[in-house]
Amino acid sequence: MQLLQRHNILYTSAWLLAMLAIFATGVVLAAISDDKAYEGQVAIADLTVVDCLLPGQVRQLGRRTFLSARRPTRTTSADCRLRGGEYVAWDRADYKSALKVWMPSAESGSADAQTNVGEIFERGLGGDPNYPAALIWYRKAAKQGNTRAQFNLGTMYEQGHGVPKSQIEALNWYRLAWGISEDSVMFSSAVQREQEELRNTLQKQLTEKEQQMDVLNRRLEELERDKADSQAGQADSQVEVSTLRILVQQLEQQRDAQKVELTALPAAPEEPLTREPASLPATQESFSAGGAEKWFKDVKLGRYYALLIGNAVYKDLENLRTPVNDVARAKEILEKKYGFKVFVVQDGDNIEVMQAINDINDLLGEDDNLLLFYAGHGSRLQVGNQEMGYWLPANAEAPPRNTYWVPNEFVTGHLSRLKAKHVLIVADSCYAGLLSSEPSFLLIGDKIPEYSNPEFMRFKSSKRARLLLSSGGDNPVLDGKGDGHSVFARAFLDELENNTGVMAAPQLFLKIRDKVRLAAAELNFVQQPEFKAIKSAGHEVGDFFFVPRSIQ
Repeated sequence: MQLLQRHNILYTSAWLLAMLAIFATGVVLAAISDDKAYEGQVAIADLTVVDCLLPGQVRQLGRRTFLSARRPTRTTSADCRLRGGEYVAWDRADYKSALKVWMPSAESGSADAQTNVGEIFERGLGGDPNYPAALIWYRKAAKQGNTRAQFNLGTMYEQGHGVPKSQIEALNWYRLAWGISEDSVMFSSAVQREQEELRNTLQKQLTEKEQQMDVLNRRLEELERDKADSQAGQADSQVEVSTLRILVQQLEQQRDAQKVELTALPAAPEEPLTREPASLPATQESFSAGGAEKWFKDVKLGRYYALLIGNAVYKDLENLRTPVNDVARAKEILEKKYGFKVFVVQDGDNIEVMQAINDINDLLGEDDNLLLFYAGHGSRLQVGNQEMGYWLPANAEAPPRNTYWVPNEFVTGHLSRLKAKHVLIVADSCYAGLLSSEPSFLLIGDKIPEYSNPEFMRFKSSKRARLLLSSGGDNPVLDGKGDGHSVFARAFLDELENNTGVMAAPQLFLKIRDKVRLAAAELNFVQQPEFKAIKSAGHEVGDFFFVPRSIQ
């Protein structure tokens, strides 16, 4: 059976530059095949998000007039130019250029700038990540209460980047980012769960170490007896004895270190030995009982917008069968069931796709929500020591010609400047998981927090969210095989249509993950959806909530 997959085989010009181009017409024509391509390149540069240094403001203090320090910001190159700002035109991927913009403000104490500096070091723009430097700047911002820095520290402890890997330490930084007190029932129960799992893991490892040491010690005893009985093979025996003693010593050191770690863990709380039945905490309201909906009506979530991009007809690539249906059904469900204001780009070229992502920001307020849905071809390329993912517009050329491809960096760059509080990207394309390399704590295996807990929901709804729900990780995904939709889109849209209550994005992910995996497995295809935070885009442990109009 032939399966069609959603991937292929696998600047702005200032006046001076424009004048120089007039004298270099021959060179320009040789490098660019047609006028349209040149115009497209100029437009792309205008839409690209850059680290911009805005000029200082003229201020009046009594009779004294002075110019304030220059102000760093992230905006499009066109907007930076319009406001008289300065940015590096050609080498935006160089961390030195980005640091030049943000470092003065970071050194003067700006927590936002310090967090941006930390992200530049962590991402390793143009080189390898510098985790120790990232940690220094994150901690400076975290001490000032910057929730983005606190969240970023949590992810570093979760992944073990520059620090010993620790789920409990990660939880504590996430708690600070949420604004939850240390004695919170929700936090303490999560810590106890992680401690218990760590205790069980350490105990298992200790048992294994003891068993291994017993085996080695018995073998040592046998060798010592053989040595006493016979001098034959004494040299070989001596080598084995020395090797075994070294192994036993290493195991003893590992065992002793694990014992210390196990002893340091707080003792598990004992249940009260009484016969009086315990009652559930008052905060444990369930969705089925309507508890969450009752308080959710008092939360101001702002307006809901959706930008749906569906590319099926390609100029130079194989056409796809289902993105048109996916976008049409998504539009109907989001408008009728959830009250979204929906915008659609169908078979858009790179300029149309980029322009739509840029323009949506003009409509968004600080409390609003944005769902960005993409269905179409995707691809990847190795750029230096990093693997880059791309959305392929309708005018995309076959690899490795990526002239008209839309890079992930463009998408995530705009997420950092969008005014909306909650943003969810749903990407149904090959290699869509490359949009984020971050972990998704709170989604370890099948464990998610109590979304029926109003305390938790209030915190999540008040924080910024930049989230990714992808149809697969760094792999190809299926087109079709979902009754007129892709396998992923069918599961995603079915859950949205059947939902009757407040549903958070992690819950949606868990509902569709196994459905997609099993449906793909029936076709002898491996496809595993992913759910991640995009922390370099300004994520603050917030969430995205789907709220049907019937309970709004």
